Amino acid sequence: MSSSASQPSAAQPPTAVNGYGWKALAGSAVGYAMDGFDLLILGFMLGAIREDLGLSTAQAGALVTWTLIGAVVGGIVFGALSDRFGRIRVLTWTIVMFAVFTGLCAFAQGYWDLLVYRTLAGIGLGGEFGIGMALAAEAWPARYRARVSSYVALGWQVGVLGAALLTPLLLPYIGWRGMFLVGVIPAFVAWFIRNRLHEPEVFVRSREKKPSALQCFKLLVKDRATTKISAGIVVLTSVQNFGYYGIMIWMPGFLANKLGFNLTKSAMWTAVTILGMMAGIWIFGQLADRIGRKPSFLLFQAGAATMVLVYSQLNDPITMLWAGALMGMFVNGMMGGFGALMSEAYPTEARATAQNVLFNLGRAVGGLGPVVIGAIASQYSFQMAIALLAAIYVLDALATMLLVPELKGKELH
Repeated sequence: MSSSASQPSAAQPPTAVNGYGWKALAGSAVGYAMDGFDLLILGFMLGAIREDLGLSTAQAGALVTWTLIGAVVGGIVFGALSDRFGRIRVLTWTIVMFAVFTGLCAFAQGYWDLLVYRTLAGIGLGGEFGIGMALAAEAWPARYRARVSSYVALGWQVGVLGAALLTPLLLPYIGWRGMFLVGVIPAFVAWFIRNRLHEPEVFVRSREKKPSALQCFKLLVKDRATTKISAGIVVLTSVQNFGYYGIMIWMPGFLANKLGFNLTKSAMWTAVTILGMMAGIWIFGQLADRIGRKPSFLLFQAGAATMVLVYSQLNDPITMLWAGALMGMFVNGMMGGFGALMSEAYPTEARATAQNVLFNLGRAVGGLGPVVIGAIASQYSFQMAIALLAAIYVLDALATMLLVPELKGKELH
């Protein structure tokens, strides 16, 4: 059944998990996996692209930068469009845009056309997180909302792991052009799943409001209480992204500098940290549905501050292996809670807008993480830079306590 098929009649929010809920989860998680897969294979391929097209280091770096800029722009634009025109319809637009321009990357002849294709593919990617989160949250009962949001968030990590495993195997045989074509495959899977979905019932009930894009944005700051929540969520998503990118970009260098690890060994230790991050996302979703959103965030923020500080002081490689996994669990586990928190904090007519705008604002601020960590490391040391990361989780906890309400069990409206 396509997205244009007849819609279900108005009904109460889902009270039990059904086939539609599982399909919505699959379509959302695959889309977010596509996001993680795409960005990581680009990182792996930069050297080959540089050599083949004769790019400078700055030009190669710009391919990543403009993909991320495109993602931020696409997230903000497509989030508002989704609240106006529908989750399934707009997710289909994003998939088609991503697939077309990622496929064109395989045929790029030089820097400028490749840069344009990457930017436009990034715009297509941008809507995946927020719209997918809104779709999954609206399709599942309130008592499972944090869990299903965490499963969508796990999609990114699965995509990252898939890229890490497949790229070294395939790149020597099919080259960077072939890898871009491989990157289109998850898009076809996501499109196939979504093409058999109708709009969530809670969205159908809200269709009579059909807000303009400007109204969607205004609903994020419609009164003092909502503005307070929005400010708190921006702090949470900024700290999350700052810590994630700060640690993931600099961890191999930190290990090499402190323990003399070569690239392969640094990658193994970093991979264990990624597995810890995946476990943390899953655990957070389970906890948040049982003890509440705020207690879960505060527990993970305290754990992140403690483990980042502890990790920076360690010298034994084996201890750093398991401590890295524990640090990853706390630092990235909070990704499992953002989807549920934002779904519950905003009405249906602004839900996808909130998810995409607030998360992408956090991604923009968090993108400074590697720069700040690098600056502190060059002035002082990697150890000092990693240790100072612990301080941002104290700010995170204050924002949670003062600005974010407990919304566990809230029905969507």
